[in-house]
Amino acid sequence: MTGAIPAFLPNGAALLCHWGRALMDVILHVGAHRTATTSFQHYMRGQRDRLDPCGVAFWGPARTRKTVFPGLFRTVAVDRRHRTARKAEGRVRMMTSRLQDARYRHLLISDENLIGTSSQNFRRAALYPAIGERMARVMAALDGQVTRIVITIRAQDQWWASCAALIVARGHPVPTARKCAAIAAHPRGWRDVITDLACAAPEAEILVLPFEEAAGHPDALLRAALPTAAPGDRAARWLNRSASLTDLRAVLRREGADPALLPDGTGRWQPFDAPQCATLSEQYADDLHWLAAGAEGLAHLTRNPSRSRAAQDLPAGQLTKGQDNAIGQGHLA
Repeated sequence: MTGAIPAFLPNGAALLCHWGRALMDVILHVGAHRTATTSFQHYMRGQRDRLDPCGVAFWGPARTRKTVFPGLFRTVAVDRRHRTARKAEGRVRMMTSRLQDARYRHLLISDENLIGTSSQNFRRAALYPAIGERMARVMAALDGQVTRIVITIRAQDQWWASCAALIVARGHPVPTARKCAAIAAHPRGWRDVITDLACAAPEAEILVLPFEEAAGHPDALLRAALPTAAPGDRAARWLNRSASLTDLRAVLRREGADPALLPDGTGRWQPFDAPQCATLSEQYADDLHWLAAGAEGLAHLTRNPSRSRAAQDLPAGQLTKGQDNAIGQGHLA
């Protein structure tokens, strides 16, 4: 539980009710993108019968993006944005209050778009440049109830390559050599992302999991997020995987673009050259060193005790299903 003063206080009798009962803990899983977030959300949807009796509710992307948070991040005129954001905040508080009235003790929200999108990162050639502002809005809407934030990070050379494949598969232009050079030269790393996150959520505990250890273990992520036993996971999950070069060339042909913009080959696409990959890998090593040294008290680096060594690839399994054709996205309330 958090002892922070809520950013928004109800009035009158609602104020007495607010202070007269225990607040429900809200735990945020904010991604990052391309770190097995879809696999984790798929795992959580399958645990409703086990977690619901424990007082754990779950909101995934289909609920957060369509019902809970729409309008919270609108970038329109200031006066209109203010009205839209206030409506969104009121809707979030109403929906969390319903869970609290139903005696749920924990609400786990998993949505990587809370901190930004892959296309926004490419436009700015930087890792989640607006995470501070976006998370400040989320924290205000959740009314001081967020006690823990979980973020998974990944080696930048692999992370940016996976994001590039994702945006091209969704119809965005192929990143140019100039864009890739700008990304590799940008000094912003995971350390900066986590620092901005801590500034926006100073009362929340921030847990950081390396993707290389957490991949294929959604139950380990759940154990880090919740103070309750996590159901084991025997399923092999690899959802929303990166498209291969062959698939990406097919996308470009459908979009009327030139497939020759991509290199020859059939495997995974790496848009960065060897020196750029080395620079991005070194940046990740610096980020991990900072986290292992204590992250200045801002975050905790969490290891997966079930892994004896880091793996380079996700497990084999469901290779084609992803966010778009996941069925039954909902919540555990």
